[in-house]
Amino acid sequence: MWILAFALCFTCSNIITPLIKNFAIRINAIDHPHERKVHKNIMPRLGGLAIYISFMTGFLIVRPDNPNSIYIIIGSMLIILTGLLDDLFELPAKMKFVGQLFATLTVVIIGGIQVTFINLPFGAQLELGIFSIPLTIIWIVGITNAINLIDGLDGLAAGVCSIALTTITWMAFVMGDGFVFFIGLIMLGSTLGFLTYNFYPAKIFMGDTGALFLGYMISVLSLLGFKNVTFISFIIPAIILGVPISDTFYAIIRRVVNKKPIYAPDNSHLHHCLIQSGFSHRQTVLLIYAMSAVFSIIAIVFSRVSLWVGFTLIISLLFMIELFAEIIGLAGNNYRPIIKFFQGLRYPGKKEV
Repeated sequence: MWILAFALCFTCSNIITPLIKNFAIRINAIDHPHERKVHKNIMPRLGGLAIYISFMTGFLIVRPDNPNSIYIIIGSMLIILTGLLDDLFELPAKMKFVGQLFATLTVVIIGGIQVTFINLPFGAQLELGIFSIPLTIIWIVGITNAINLIDGLDGLAAGVCSIALTTITWMAFVMGDGFVFFIGLIMLGSTLGFLTYNFYPAKIFMGDTGALFLGYMISVLSLLGFKNVTFISFIIPAIILGVPISDTFYAIIRRVVNKKPIYAPDNSHLHHCLIQSGFSHRQTVLLIYAMSAVFSIIAIVFSRVSLWVGFTLIISLLFMIELFAEIIGLAGNNYRPIIKFFQGLRYPGKKEV
């Protein structure tokens, strides 16, 4: 059954995407070249509709029996509507945030999908109490926007999300979580079907319709799959989504350092920095795919190691992320604390030029 569901969603997405492309061109839902964008030609967007329609097709045919289903579907409709309106009319950032917030409140407040406690090492338990709802909201809205931010190159967001969905789906299978496994699988099939038209050189963009939907669904799936588990496991979804989370984190640092608003757009995201470092469009996308795959492998390993090995692994991973970010200038050329520290050890008294 699950193989058929995956194949159905993949095929459906593959068939619908060209139709959505023609529809987007007809209603003038197109993406124009811009100084912050890499593409040079006018491109149709709304590709996220193909992903959503394919996902809903698989969902309605199988109809998984789970109390969370209705709230996830309603929330996904709200997030799709938000992305669709933005692709058509370019909504202000505040209106997009309101749409994301309504979609999030649907699953968090009405649906009750929340992280209420964390099992700490040595048998202790951390009850989140009144912080449960705000932390859950921050997670969903944060991941939704993180995926939206990395959607800057042909096939980038779709590929990174496919890798994350593969990891979440596999771990749900191992943990025996049939609902998360099924939802992750039909999401994966729908995204891969779209990716055949979206990989470089892209024939259509997913737009905010797709980026917000993928970010929203991945954030909710990760909550369902890893909520109320051990402290080690609680970190797993953050590792799986390490690429978009890191890019968002350093974007915030970059804007704080440059004294700009946090939501101010720029052309210094991870994919911009790699292209500026000399990588081609295709090489940059494949390199970020590789990074995402490494994060996913680390997440799987992380779930199987002891407490102290896990902490050692996460500290090493954070150090490598920071060093890499400084080398490519992800937080700006003036933000280089680790490099400056080691230069100070090697050349005492000498200031960096």
